[in-house]
Amino acid sequence: MGAWAVLLVVLGIAIVVILAAGVIYNRLVSLSVGVDSAWSNVDVQLNKRHDLIPNLVEMVKGYAAHERQTLEAVVRAGDQAVSTSDPSQRMQAQNMLTAALRQLFALPKAYPDLKANQNFLALQQQLSSVEQDIGRARSTYDFAVQNYNMQTRMFPDGLVATLFRFQSRPFFEIEEAERGTVRVQF
Repeated sequence: MGAWAVLLVVLGIAIVVILAAGVIYNRLVSLSVGVDSAWSNVDVQLNKRHDLIPNLVEMVKGYAAHERQTLEAVVRAGDQAVSTSDPSQRMQAQNMLTAALRQLFALPKAYPDLKANQNFLALQQQLSSVEQDIGRARSTYDFAVQNYNMQTRMFPDGLVATLFRFQSRPFFEIEEAERGTVRVQF
């Protein structure tokens, strides 16, 4: 009977460990899906932004024909921003696009007619609203990534995360160029 008791204890411990690992695995999967969902929301907002950019560029073209470099930079950055589905690459491209858009929005100071144009103002307002939505979506995404990454590194979840190859997720960080003030030179 002593051997049976040891076998039952070992079997009981094994069952508890397997159940605990299953609970941890499910929690990690849930957090991973939360990160994917938050990224999807960011992606929706980024696509809204991209849809507004061609209209804005066309509007500015008529007023600021010699600002071709700024307009081309916006178009190029916009194309790069939607040409990849990899979150890390898309984040870098979005940071470049944000910097290019900041230069574009500095142009109305030099062109009073553009600044007074109702269509331009409406597009600028729509883009400003989308930028705010992007900011909120980015915050939600970064919070989901923080929770997920933290959980994958903590004991005992980190053991299960390593066993099932849960990878850390990147934050959507703001590049240094995006933080500074816009400098326009003519």
